[in-house]
Amino acid sequence: MNSTFPKIFVIILNFNGKATLPNCLTSVFQSDYSNFEIVVVDNNSTDESFEKAKLSFSRSHFIKNSENIGFSKGNNVGIRYALEKFADYVFVLNNDTILEKTTLSSLIQTAEKNPLAGIISPIILTNNNQSVWFAGGKIQWGKMKAIHLTEKISDSPYSSEYLSGCAMLIKKEVFKKIGLFDERFFLYYEDADFSLRSKKAGFELLIDPTTTIQHLEQSAVNDAKNYWLVLSGLLFFQTHSSIFWKVWLFCYLLLRKTKNFYSIHIKKDFSASKIHQAYKDFKKLY
Repeated sequence: MNSTFPKIFVIILNFNGKATLPNCLTSVFQSDYSNFEIVVVDNNSTDESFEKAKLSFSRSHFIKNSENIGFSKGNNVGIRYALEKFADYVFVLNNDTILEKTTLSSLIQTAEKNPLAGIISPIILTNNNQSVWFAGGKIQWGKMKAIHLTEKISDSPYSSEYLSGCAMLIKKEVFKKIGLFDERFFLYYEDADFSLRSKKAGFELLIDPTTTIQHLEQSAVNDAKNYWLVLSGLLFFQTHSSIFWKVWLFCYLLLRKTKNFYSIHIKKDFSASKIHQAYKDFKKLY
């Protein structure tokens, strides 16, 4: 590894990011860190965002998938490319984010000073740049939730139970030891899964409070989002829960399924049918 200026590959997964991708790419190219390359992986967008980015940001590498293959699989395409090109670090970055000029250099400095750290995240702000969207993650095993902390804990780098896939700087050694994102996760919880696998392999997860990025968060709450949150959540907690929590979650899920049945058949809330479908589809995954 080049200890002075390690090579970073910034992986930006794009799907219909016409409104956000150009600003994201511009902010990365304005970084004060010199040794980086950008890989835009497109999940078969239909809004011409990929084609327009190729014209405007020709210094980037562009890979287009033939279909929307999800977050994990899409990012893995870019990660494989980066590792083949001898990346020291991979920076997984949402297409609806805006970096500070010093984001990459600050993250690298923190990573190099902390040899046990495998993944490092900046503080992630909301779209108004006024409040915090992610300052660390906590897993609530009893409620089957992975929550965002919205206040930084320290002015120095500090540990987190998991890190957000919105922006995570990953050392190449992590991939060598645990592999890539688990492609069973189409959307959501793939970051928490990757984080826990990294921790089990002996790597630390750090929040770097010295730098921030802005997250515009374009995904709205809808039936599809709720479906993926439930399906991926079921997969995550079934994979990582201890025996004690699996017994508890079995009972907890019975209550949730009963509530779902009530919502569909008594309240006639047919949006709850997406949740019911997630329960059914989970059996095919696990």
